[in-house]
Amino acid sequence: MQHSRAYVWFVMGVCLFAALLALPSLFKAEDLKSWPGFLPKSQVVLGLDLQGGSHLLLEVKTGDVIIEAVNNMLDAVRANLRKNNATYTDLRSTPEGIQFNLTDGAQRETLLAALEKDIGNDATVTVGTDGKAVIALRDTFVADRKKSAIEQSIEVVRRRVDETGTREPTIVRQGEDRILVQLPGEGDPERLKRLLGKTAKLTFQLVDMNASVTDAKSGRLPGGSQLLPADEREGYAREYVVKRQIIISGDMLVDAQPAYQDNQPVVSFRFDSRGANRFAEVTSENVGKPFAIILDGKVISAPVIRSPIVGGSGIISGNFTTETARDLALLLRAGALPAPLTILEERSVGAELGRDSIENGKIAAVIGFLLVSAFMVLTYGRFGIYSVVALVVNIVFIFAALATLGAALTLPGIAGLVLTIGMAVDANVLIFERIREELRAGLNPSHAVQVGFKQATATIWDTNLTTLIASLFLFIYGSGPVKGFAATLAIGIIASMFTAVVITRLLVDAYLTAKRPKLLRI
Repeated sequence: MQHSRAYVWFVMGVCLFAALLALPSLFKAEDLKSWPGFLPKSQVVLGLDLQGGSHLLLEVKTGDVIIEAVNNMLDAVRANLRKNNATYTDLRSTPEGIQFNLTDGAQRETLLAALEKDIGNDATVTVGTDGKAVIALRDTFVADRKKSAIEQSIEVVRRRVDETGTREPTIVRQGEDRILVQLPGEGDPERLKRLLGKTAKLTFQLVDMNASVTDAKSGRLPGGSQLLPADEREGYAREYVVKRQIIISGDMLVDAQPAYQDNQPVVSFRFDSRGANRFAEVTSENVGKPFAIILDGKVISAPVIRSPIVGGSGIISGNFTTETARDLALLLRAGALPAPLTILEERSVGAELGRDSIENGKIAAVIGFLLVSAFMVLTYGRFGIYSVVALVVNIVFIFAALATLGAALTLPGIAGLVLTIGMAVDANVLIFERIREELRAGLNPSHAVQVGFKQATATIWDTNLTTLIASLFLFIYGSGPVKGFAATLAIGIIASMFTAVVITRLLVDAYLTAKRPKLLRI
């Protein structure tokens, strides 16, 4: 019945280490700042339903990505047709691809080969004997673009949320084209929706000085130009005619920060080396002309180039407030979304409701612990006390694991914790009842304990393993609250298997070794 000192010290070390990991959760975050650097500081993170916050379900408009891909391919096809001096009519885009009519049948084979070479990997090209050409996007190309748009959107959303300083956000893909965002403690859900609702596609384009807004509205829009509305902050004009050619795009930005110029909030930006060279070249060639800074299809500022800008940095002004300047800088730093996001579902949870849930959860956990402990002590006496000690260690393990893994404790998670308290002593009940049977069969205490633990262990593994498998599937396929329940339950099951088989066994063996009782009462 004796164990080696190394084994005993190892088990005690594991228990003490778990207690050390769980300890920070008993203190406030401010109190941990004064702790020595070598001590753990990770705390159990409260979920959205316990500390309040925002819940958003977003849909990525992947159809817009395909439309943009078709438009880009349309430009490539037009360039290819001009390069090969092809004569054609009615070149247009469709939801499935591109169509045009080839008027010279002799060019059919040459043009087909040229188009296959340029876009054959992304689309199928067919030109009929009547000259009708159809370019259809391949299914693999469409699927890859949509998948890439979802992945990029998740990354951009994550960067935008991180910039707000929100702690422990949950940002996961849900279904084929949706993103679930949960932000515990978020106090301004409207600002969050504004940040996530903007595509933040930034471009710099020259204003067309040879065209007027009046002419553009009447249909006399020069080729290569477009009419764009001004953002409401601009304040100087409602619309601008700008050239379609993009001088610099937002992906060349390396930084953007809110700043002040003449006591007015502005946004300062800085380009990478490629963008800086291009910006210097364009501003040198267009001194005295205005250029438009366009965000999501709206002109947010149209300053006049006073002198060449060669430093690779500049200022965006436009009647900003301090908050809007800060938000715009955040959006530019985080990057543009590949497709617009639509908010399908939103929920806000107040902090007061969360505090009530925590208090009720504490009461339920304490009552559950006391009732289970009383039952075990009254039913099994000294051995029941050992099972209560193991139960306390089990709870410590659960909080240590939650703090270390960064798993959020939700209201269903508290339910899982209360359930674990009851289930944790199941293994002890199996062991103690088996020991009782062996004692009735006439075995001495030492032998009865050995056989009881050995025979009950297989059953303990079976029962806990089936529950663990169920909790694993709940975690994989469940939504946020179900995941919280499954995570706490799974951690509790693993901890209870260790405490029942190892901790309780050590305590029982220590008692038998020290007292060597002739008669064992359970």
